[in-house]
Amino acid sequence: MDFPIFEAAMMLCFGLAWPASLLKSWRSRTNKGKSLSFLIIVAVGYASGLTHKLCWQQKVDGVVWLYIANATMVALDICFYIRNHFIDLKRDKGDLS
Repeated sequence: MDFPIFEAAMMLCFGLAWPASLLKSWRSRTNKGKSLSFLIIVAVGYASGLTHKLCWQQKVDGVVWLYIANATMVALDICFYIRNHFIDLKRDKGDLS
C-alpha cells in the first residue's frame, strides 16, 4: 500500500478533536479541566511522528500535513493555556471579575 490510509484516518480523527479544545480554551479563559503535561506529551508525540516521517521514511506521504496541522493546534492550545494561566492568576488575586 502506497498511502497509509489507517494512519491518515487516525490523524484525521485526532485532528477533529483539537478545534473543540481550542474553542473551549479561548472562550472559557480558564485552565480548569486542562493539563499542561497532557498537552506537552501530545506535542512530543506529534513531533516524534513528524520526525519519523521526514527523516526515516524513504518517501514522504501526505500524512505529514496532518501531523503538522495537529501539532500546530496543540501548540496553539499550549499558548492558550499560558494565556489562561495568567488570567487565572489575576482572577485569584481579585484583579478580574
